[in-house]
Amino acid sequence: MKEVALKNLPELSYAANEAINTLCTNLTFSGENTKRIMLTSCHASEGKSFLSMHIVQTLAKLGKKVALVDCDLRKSVIARKFLSFEDNSSVKGVSHFLAGMVPQEEIVYVVKGTPNMFIVPCGRNVSNSLPLVSSPRLGELLDMLAKEMDYVIVDAPPVGVLIDAAKIATQCDGVLLVVTYNAVRKQELVDAKAQLEQSGCPILGTVLNQADFGDYLSRKYYNSKYYYSHYNYYYSSSQKPDSAKVTKNNT
Repeated sequence: MKEVALKNLPELSYAANEAINTLCTNLTFSGENTKRIMLTSCHASEGKSFLSMHIVQTLAKLGKKVALVDCDLRKSVIARKFLSFEDNSSVKGVSHFLAGMVPQEEIVYVVKGTPNMFIVPCGRNVSNSLPLVSSPRLGELLDMLAKEMDYVIVDAPPVGVLIDAAKIATQCDGVLLVVTYNAVRKQELVDAKAQLEQSGCPILGTVLNQADFGDYLSRKYYNSKYYYSHYNYYYSSSQKPDSAKVTKNNT
């Protein structure tokens, strides 16, 4: 099997790493029949592909056999940013397979240094990808991978931009909707949810991405100190009721 190396995939902060671990653990609770999981978003540049890469990498480190299928055939972020091939000119991927140009075994790459992690790149970018993702060959590809893998993560285009994502969802067992913190309007989420529901693919959940936890953690720290000080006061008062009454009366 051909190999591919990862590049430019930065280490996560402790908080982000724990969030990814929690997300992957929750995915393992989705049921044994939920193997083909699609990630999409409302807009471009919401971190969907970045998140897809880290989910696959984390699941592989947990001992799961997992494949990432890049179905963003018009403008792949994964191929451009995160993958390094020995010879880019000879790379075959999803678009080649859906067009009937190559067999399945020629488009699956194992990640160097991570035997449980596999990548199916997008292949050649195409301007009109809807006919390709509407092909029954997409279902054949995902079915084949699902038989060999514990999980198949499908990176799809933004559902709020292209109809491709809803079409791809018809071949998947569940969807994760990636939402950028404070960047997506409520109506956009409602529309994305409705479009995905029409595909018949269950929405597993929403991932809040690029969230600023600074203010949240500050408030949490303040509230915990507030609670702790009041708990200590209550505890001390309950142990010494007379002195507490005297203090209160003197005040």
